[in-house]
Amino acid sequence: MSLFKARDWWSAALGEGEEFDQGCICVGDVDNSGTGHDKVVVGSYMGMLRIFSPHASKPSEGGQGSAEAQLLEVHLQNAIIQVELGKFVSCSDLLHLAVLHPRKLSVFSVLGTAGNVEHGDQYQVKLVYEHNLQRTACNMTYGAFGGVTGHHSLCIQSMDGMLMFFEQDSYSFGRFLPGFLLPGPLAYNSRTDSFLTVSSARQLESYKYETLAVATEAERRQDPDLPLKSGGKRLSPDWTLVLGEQALDISVPSSSHSSFSIFVLGERNLYCLRDNGQIRFMKKLEFNPSCFLPYASLTDGTTNLLLGNHTNMLLVYQDVTLKWAAQLAFVPVALRVANFPELRGTLVSLSWDGHLLCSYMGTDPSFFSTPKVDSREVDYEQVDAEMKKLHKFIREASRSQDILRKDEREEDLTVTACVSSSMDSPSAALIQDIDGFPVPSVRVKVKVKANSVFTSSKLTITVQPPLAVTQDQFVLEPLGVGTSTAVAFSAFLNGRYPPADLSGDITVSYSSPTGVPHVLQSRFTLPLALICTASSPNKTSNFKITVDTNQPPVDLSTVFPEFAAKSEDNEGNSLAFHFLSGGNVTVLASKTSQRYRIQSDTFEDMWLVVKELVHRVDLHFSKLGVTDFKKSVNGPLPLQEYFLSVDHHFQLRVSAQKYQDLLSEHAVQFRAIQRRLLTRFKDKTPAPLQNLDTLLDATYSQVMALAEAADENRLLLDEAFVRLRSATHLLVLLLSLWQGLTPDQTAILEATLLPLLQDTPQLGWEESCDAAVSHLLRTCLSRSPKDQATSLAQTGGPVLGLPRDTSRLKKHITLLCERIGKGGRLTLASEANVQVPAQVQNLAAPGGVEPISELAGDGEEADVPQDTTKFIKKKQPSKKVKKEKDSKEKKVSKEPSEGAVKEDTGDAEETVKEAKKKEGSKEKKEAKKESSSSSSSKEKKEVSKEKKEASKESGKESGDKKVSKKTSVKVKEKKKEPEAGDG
Repeated sequence: MSLFKARDWWSAALGEGEEFDQGCICVGDVDNSGTGHDKVVVGSYMGMLRIFSPHASKPSEGGQGSAEAQLLEVHLQNAIIQVELGKFVSCSDLLHLAVLHPRKLSVFSVLGTAGNVEHGDQYQVKLVYEHNLQRTACNMTYGAFGGVTGHHSLCIQSMDGMLMFFEQDSYSFGRFLPGFLLPGPLAYNSRTDSFLTVSSARQLESYKYETLAVATEAERRQDPDLPLKSGGKRLSPDWTLVLGEQALDISVPSSSHSSFSIFVLGERNLYCLRDNGQIRFMKKLEFNPSCFLPYASLTDGTTNLLLGNHTNMLLVYQDVTLKWAAQLAFVPVALRVANFPELRGTLVSLSWDGHLLCSYMGTDPSFFSTPKVDSREVDYEQVDAEMKKLHKFIREASRSQDILRKDEREEDLTVTACVSSSMDSPSAALIQDIDGFPVPSVRVKVKVKANSVFTSSKLTITVQPPLAVTQDQFVLEPLGVGTSTAVAFSAFLNGRYPPADLSGDITVSYSSPTGVPHVLQSRFTLPLALICTASSPNKTSNFKITVDTNQPPVDLSTVFPEFAAKSEDNEGNSLAFHFLSGGNVTVLASKTSQRYRIQSDTFEDMWLVVKELVHRVDLHFSKLGVTDFKKSVNGPLPLQEYFLSVDHHFQLRVSAQKYQDLLSEHAVQFRAIQRRLLTRFKDKTPAPLQNLDTLLDATYSQVMALAEAADENRLLLDEAFVRLRSATHLLVLLLSLWQGLTPDQTAILEATLLPLLQDTPQLGWEESCDAAVSHLLRTCLSRSPKDQATSLAQTGGPVLGLPRDTSRLKKHITLLCERIGKGGRLTLASEANVQVPAQVQNLAAPGGVEPISELAGDGEEADVPQDTTKFIKKKQPSKKVKKEKDSKEKKVSKEPSEGAVKEDTGDAEETVKEAKKKEGSKEKKEAKKESSSSSSSKEKKEVSKEKKEASKESGKESGDKKVSKKTSVKVKEKKKEPEAGDG
């Protein structure tokens, strides 16, 4: 028996299919027996009223304990919202039962008649009075309103925000709450004679009974035919407190005389306030509460609190300190404390489905004693071996990042996708035909099998544009161990251009029984027949690709059986595909050589056909048992054709940026005209508009035209990016066939040329691809290890943005292909294996990016260190150079001072001097050109000498010497400049 579990003392199940809430239970001496023992009164939304007198359950009673404890069960026809016990009948000090229905308030007296035998006690309810309500009730509260003693009054809150007050069997008055939207919890504070509620503005409001009594009558405010009462005042709260969240319940305990507090239970916080609205304390809850109950504390100045949450826990707090926690079998919606003959201070809890439980917190004494363990000598060698084994397990567990092993996690859920081999009939496509060709759809069935219990899971389908599915999200039912569920959807083409990929992704997000979220992914491939049909071959085409193999060509009708039936070629040497978007692709198998030719008028359209041909030919020979099947591509790579797609995509991005700028300018103009017009309209003296209204209409038309053009350009940009992805996939495939790249190298190349799956206004494909290609050219495809180490030592880089043109990107892609063709191998491991020399480690400068040399000659590769020395001379000037610059600036500053004295002689000398300055500036430029050409040869000799000295001296000192030599040339050039200016 767990210590932290509520002990069952008595329980009962109330009906079947009934629902209960926090106001459906109350405890007290409802039959006025005078013994001081409480009974439990429960009402349900089905109209059933039950009264119980619980007692300890005996094992011999079995299921008869709840039947004997039930005193009364009455069906009241109407739903019971709330039940309360109080002195609701005038001239009587007995307790009566008030039952709130949606449209009626009933007050009953419970009478008990003692019988002559053991089971002869009889109970019955008698209606004392009732009030028919004109408005639908929400909740109620009671108390001695206005300080009246001897009896209680009732206050009912309606669903439309009206407080209706009843004094025994008569209706007193009604008041509407200001700013009402939705009803909140209602409570009465007898100490201040005020009512507390939480409004839709999520603030706690307090209204005094006296303020409500003298406010404007609700009937007169609502009925325009009745004359307004001049003496009424506008209703306003005495004080408010912003909670910032909706309240679940309000309680004002009156049993603790040492602590006068108001308790408010929010969705995430617990508030304790004084009677004037000041906060005593506030506690942030780490769970979702369901109900609470403050009760008396034995410690002065504190209040105990019972708090139930949605994790079946019952928590006991003393102010903000957690004193106890107990586990319940359900989520409680109401809590009460009652005194029964056999047990005082019993905790009574009620669930939403009618589980009534009387329990206490603690445990029975345990009579289990631990048996004595036979003493034995410790084998230290065995303990040492066990310790080493455990240390080994700990090291292996610390190396892996996952808490659970992958095989265990994958076994929790299995996702299987099955694509139908035939097209749907009829088609589920949104576009029924494109240029006279019907658009088909294919059925995909996904089966999810669970090996453990899952309460909630969500399945998401993702396909590449312009493909679409009939339903992309599914909410799966709860799964048990070994159970499975299946969902189905149809995929189809929803655009006038082919997709870049026919694969789709299935993502299942679920939570394990322990509450840990998991995500499982699976992939399916759609058939090629979904986007194209068979057609007649074309003899001439603009773009051609030839694939060489070492095996005889296969019959195309056996490789593409779904297209062979509609093909016009019976020999199987040619097959043509017509895309629904309009392109044609022809596949030819040579009769004499071991070659395949793919040709088309559009470069991007060949991608899916080439990919499918290579895949199916590989599968064909693997089934025949051929292990040495090879394929390759000869001839130059179609880079110029590929660059056409790059330029088209870049031009659309530039147009999108222009449209964005124009829209911003016109929007500013539109708002400025609106402000001018608004100022004219607000002016008391009318003034002419001066055609501002015409200008406003014209600007509005321009803004709408620009918005439509930008939207059309966005659609074209999406299509261009999909075509660019297709062309890039085709280029990667040709590169892998040309150089025989491994799957890992092909994956690196594909990630480099396709770093993005979609364009965004902040980051586009051009700048991302250029950065990735530049990284490869500086690392694994660099010319020398020293060049690679230099690039690894540098940090920082330019911010990625839209480039001015694509010339740099084209040069880098061309250089990438050339270096791969010369034997460069793509790998990510080489970056970590390169040792950075000591003289290179000091080269890093913030923001510095080493330029990529774009010449591929072997003889020029030895001059790479010269670029690094130039980088040093530009970025790290020595202290000597700074001194020489300062001294030179002082010399130059003396000359203008002398010229300033000459300027005082007259205007004629100023004009002559300005002409001399213009001539001097031209001579300066010519002198710079001559000095730069003469000093370039000297610099090369100096650099070669510095290379020999760099191995003997440290990197930092050699860098300082290089800077001093380089900057000495600049100082000489500056000395010549004043002479040229004077001449």
